[in-house]
Amino acid sequence: MPSTLIDSTILGNLVGTEAMRALFSDDNRTQRYLDVEAALARVQGRLGVIPQAAAAEIERNCRVDRIDMAKLRAQTERAGSPIVGVVQQLGALCAEPHGRYCHWGATTQDITDTATVLQMRDALALIDVELAAVADALAGLALRYRDTPMAGRSHLQQAAPISFGYKAAGLLSAIDRHRARLAELKPRVLVGEFGGAVGTLASLGPEGLEVRAALMRELGLAEPDVSWHTQRDRIAEVGCFLGMVTGTLAKLAIDVKLMMQTEVGEVAEPFTPGRGASSTMPQKRNPVSSVYLHACAAVVRQHAALLLEAMAADHERATGPWHIEWIVLPEAFVLTSGALAHARTIVDGLQVDAARMRDNLDLTHGLIVAEAVMMGLAPHLGRERAHDLVYELCRMAIERQRPLLDLLAETAEVTAHLDRQRLAALCEPANYLGFAGEMVDRVLAARARR
Repeated sequence: MPSTLIDSTILGNLVGTEAMRALFSDDNRTQRYLDVEAALARVQGRLGVIPQAAAAEIERNCRVDRIDMAKLRAQTERAGSPIVGVVQQLGALCAEPHGRYCHWGATTQDITDTATVLQMRDALALIDVELAAVADALAGLALRYRDTPMAGRSHLQQAAPISFGYKAAGLLSAIDRHRARLAELKPRVLVGEFGGAVGTLASLGPEGLEVRAALMRELGLAEPDVSWHTQRDRIAEVGCFLGMVTGTLAKLAIDVKLMMQTEVGEVAEPFTPGRGASSTMPQKRNPVSSVYLHACAAVVRQHAALLLEAMAADHERATGPWHIEWIVLPEAFVLTSGALAHARTIVDGLQVDAARMRDNLDLTHGLIVAEAVMMGLAPHLGRERAHDLVYELCRMAIERQRPLLDLLAETAEVTAHLDRQRLAALCEPANYLGFAGEMVDRVLAARARR
């Protein structure tokens, strides 16, 4: 009976995806163990380490549908590792004397780690697909809203104008960097493990290194220079990567939640009947995807910290830290897939209210462009005097509830240098977007080059 959200038949798709859960399911994990055992038998039969007939018989039986999962559960609870039970059942399935050659020269961690790397390879491929889709949608938003002005905010207060395309391009640039990181880390982390008891391959005699190289070629993984039973940086790097990806996605979710506030109303998550509904308030339209995305991302970042903890392994085979990975790595991948699915939902159908963005720019009657006015006066008054003067006029505008433009036009120290027409231009938010549009263009151009 499922007891966590990840495996819940009711809540599971709010925090993960079916595809990612399938990769880390009992059946797929066990099949990956068998895939490694089958590849090991094939290469050892080819190299003459074990009889070819034995290799063929072992490979024939390396199918998860031939494994008694209830029996494997009991074997695992007794031994503390599923590999022991898998090997025992596999050996029993093989005709004599072939079963005695199962798992030849291997140790439990060899099979477990290499199977985990195979799972990671498939999982990272799913993540890359989702990152690409999110990036494509963000690129569309950046292009469409390149010059759509809105309030840029600092400390949750209006600061200076930006364009919505600029906001989207900032997120897009981060997602594109994550895709570049993913391409860079694959050669480092998609490395198999095969070393025997303490990693020295002593049990295979002179053929040890040849068997390992052939096994990794068979599985499509890189061969390690040295066994890595207790060097866990590869797994930790993947965890940190997932933490960074979900960190960027959480930033997206937070901005969307804040911009969906009734008093702001600049964007909204895609609407479908009943989505985000309240059980008691009929008017509510809650930011459902942003809420779950934020929650998933927060847990993934904690899991990244646990995978760093797992690096502190003792001697050549660890007593405990390794098992942290068993618990948190699948969860980190599933939760990341959930965060990506919600991010894709948000950006694919984000409803943008450009008119409300404009209304919010005008909300402070010109205060949002105080910096523009200050910089316009600075050549005449000096920056410090211009700052102090505009600061005082902003204070008066708030107290008297008057537009900043009117107070500027009534101040002799200002009008001695700038007439009302020039002041009006300085007080227009759309005129103070700086190089936001050009930065959008650069992000889009960089994507096109890649």
